[in-house]
Amino acid sequence: KVDAVDRGRFKTCSRSGFCTRNREFAAVEDALSPYDLLEDSVSISAARITADLIHKENGEKFLLVISNYQDNTLAYGSLKKRHFINDMKLVVYLATFKNKISINKQKEILFFYITSPFELRFFSDPKTEVLRANSRGLFNIEHYRNKPENNENNEENGVTEEENKNKSKYRQMSDHDLWEEKFQSHSDSKPRGPSSVGMDFSFFGSKNVYGIPEHASSFSLKSTKGTDPYRLYNLDVFEYELDETMALYGSIPLMISTQADKATTSAVFWLNAAETWVDIDHKEDKVDTHWFSESGALDFFVLLGPTPKDIFRQYAALTGTQELPPLFSIAYHQCRWNYKDQEDVATVDQKFDEYDIPYDVLWLDIEHTDEKKYFTWDSNKFPAPKEMLDSLADKGRHMVTIVDPHIKRSSGYSIFDGGNERDLWVKKSDGSSTYEGHCWPGSSSYLDFSSEETRKYWADQFAYDKYEHSTPSLFIWNDMNEPSVFNGPEVTMQKDLIHKGNVEHRDLHNQFGAWVHQATQEGLVARDPESRRSFVLSRAFFAGSQKYGAIWTGDNGADWGHLEASIPMLLSISVTGISFCGADVGGFFGNPNEELLIRWYQAGAYQPFFRAHAHLDTKRREPFLYSAETSGLIRQAIRARYALLPYWYSCFYHASNTGIPVMRPLWVEYPQDSKSFDIEDEYLIGSDLLVKPVTKSNENTVSVYFPEGSDGWYDTLTYESYPSSGHVQVDAPLSKIPVFQRAGSIVPRKQRARRSSSQMENDPYTLIIALDSKGEAHGELYFDDGVSFEYKKSSRNHRQFQFKNNEIISYSTDSAFMESSVVIERIVILGYKGADLTKAQISQQGFVISADVFSSPSPSGPVFTVKRPNALAAYDWKIELH
Repeated sequence: KVDAVDRGRFKTCSRSGFCTRNREFAAVEDALSPYDLLEDSVSISAARITADLIHKENGEKFLLVISNYQDNTLAYGSLKKRHFINDMKLVVYLATFKNKISINKQKEILFFYITSPFELRFFSDPKTEVLRANSRGLFNIEHYRNKPENNENNEENGVTEEENKNKSKYRQMSDHDLWEEKFQSHSDSKPRGPSSVGMDFSFFGSKNVYGIPEHASSFSLKSTKGTDPYRLYNLDVFEYELDETMALYGSIPLMISTQADKATTSAVFWLNAAETWVDIDHKEDKVDTHWFSESGALDFFVLLGPTPKDIFRQYAALTGTQELPPLFSIAYHQCRWNYKDQEDVATVDQKFDEYDIPYDVLWLDIEHTDEKKYFTWDSNKFPAPKEMLDSLADKGRHMVTIVDPHIKRSSGYSIFDGGNERDLWVKKSDGSSTYEGHCWPGSSSYLDFSSEETRKYWADQFAYDKYEHSTPSLFIWNDMNEPSVFNGPEVTMQKDLIHKGNVEHRDLHNQFGAWVHQATQEGLVARDPESRRSFVLSRAFFAGSQKYGAIWTGDNGADWGHLEASIPMLLSISVTGISFCGADVGGFFGNPNEELLIRWYQAGAYQPFFRAHAHLDTKRREPFLYSAETSGLIRQAIRARYALLPYWYSCFYHASNTGIPVMRPLWVEYPQDSKSFDIEDEYLIGSDLLVKPVTKSNENTVSVYFPEGSDGWYDTLTYESYPSSGHVQVDAPLSKIPVFQRAGSIVPRKQRARRSSSQMENDPYTLIIALDSKGEAHGELYFDDGVSFEYKKSSRNHRQFQFKNNEIISYSTDSAFMESSVVIERIVILGYKGADLTKAQISQQGFVISADVFSSPSPSGPVFTVKRPNALAAYDWKIELH
């Protein structure tokens, strides 16, 4: 049994001063918004609008900037010497502004403002309003001020400020915990006073909103009436509970709304790295949300879609796309805390081969180091690390070691000494003394990753001559980078610590882990003159983390609830930009029984990042340790992943270009199907595979929902066809995870079993063609060298396949080309309704050859297989079927 999280170590809204103030601010009834937009201050240029906002009682003015960005994206910011997040890619789209502003004249998407009280309204077309900002009057900025003396709040006539508030017709913030704030034994000095920012957004025509990870909760976000708001504050939460709004390891302040009646999608991106809470209230015809952050600028983007894929492209234009991972990293990873020594590593590696189970990466946790000093090896346990790494590399395998950002305070340890020499540490609240906290090594200092100088120093440590015994086959895992501080408030840093530029930690907390991730990724790329792609796994994340590698859902438990929760958690992360995400297979804490472990491997094989991991105190659970039946079923699940690597890699290539997630909810492809908005126990991989993991014990049949707008589906194991839409009961014995291929698609596979993905490089392809009701299908295949950045210089192949009128053709999507001798060795055709096929004629590069076509039965009619057409995958070809 997994023990529950120690809730006393983490704040609730009632224990947070600014959360309490903002909730009280929102709860005031019959009060007006105190902010007006000053009409005379409005300045309109080709690129933006600026105007003054004024608080009508205290006279505080704020500069409002409204910028029109490319691709139906509007940005808003109120500027007043606040901390901004500047590591974002922003492209200005020049347009002419009017009082009623068309931000895309061709599509007539409109935006306009109201001056008193200040309000913004957004339309996807002239008749369809999708979003309002400050329609409930919750916009608020707590202005910087000096702490008053005890009697300074009194008015001359003896009327207190509180009495004035009670008389005011405007909405007012309370004085709750404005200044010093205590939590447990910790005290936050708040030397700059209260500084929260807030805004309400209402999504019209919507019943569902998604995003704002990370929470162990439903994919479609629930109302927070009667509960805490959703909290965004990166924390090391040990043994987290399910169905909770409490914060976890990462934060992405992006919320996406689907409008059922119009099949449109819109989103808000709240660009703030301070602690943030979001309240949600579902109304009959809209979803009201209230966002408030402890500090920083009020800086947000409105994304108007109108399709889900448009939203992903717009968000990617702001924060970047998913880094295209090296091919090995999307295969299977074997991890545990900890593989004991070099002999243990060799034994595990040998056993995988002995049991014919493929894997690509073996991981080492903190115990491999010399006294938890990262970038080092325990010479007693790992006397010859390079020999160990080379032994794995000989089989095309890789290793990942853990490198955390807390640095052991030990003279003679090069990382610590270098930080001292360059004065790169996070400082105490006095701005000069080095902050000291406790983590795995004991007394630790923390590098200030907000500084470019620090990130460069960190990146340099991955050079082969600095990270002793490292090789090109060694990659990195950043854990504990929220940052985790065992003796800190909420197991993290105090908010009044100081970073470079005299910036408080409270202003940038949620971005800290992403900076660690970035610096590590840059170090791995820089270490190789050939510029190989990196692989870095991070636990903490923020908007933009997709540019640096993969993330996972942290310390989950070995129970059915956590398996089930992995799906909505990964969907939430995926739709907010990070495609390369996964959950620990088997659960980190506890000991799964064999049924649970099998079902988890089946699910993990169809999730983007596929790694088994386990806690130090759990029983060993490598796949070869179980009964022949269990080991066989786990082997089958892992091999299923390897067979689909060509399809997975093609999906990741799309994600790296467009921002469209690899793992996606049904409504991404079928936004007109309102029933799909509530589906979160099944999902799509790319556009062509629908996956329904089994997440309950003793379940041998499951109900699968096929979305409206599709043209049918085929079981990928039995080739049985299923209807185009609706709920259908399907068999799901322990040996099977229900997976379906979309009718009208062509999916590439590699069917030969190998030890690792690199050994599959020259293996031939199989194409599975699933015909739609017209007897047609389309698909694609992307491949490159799987390792380098040469694909950006046109060394790649991106092929399109088409089946129509008994012809299959392959053609390139662009002028890029990479020489390859790999062939198509088999083509399987499902749903063919014509006369039996017996022969195929293959035309390629001026040559014509023939191949046989064989028929075999399936539950839904004959399956036709073209054997050994031997068409070259990298070249154009045509196959005529007779």
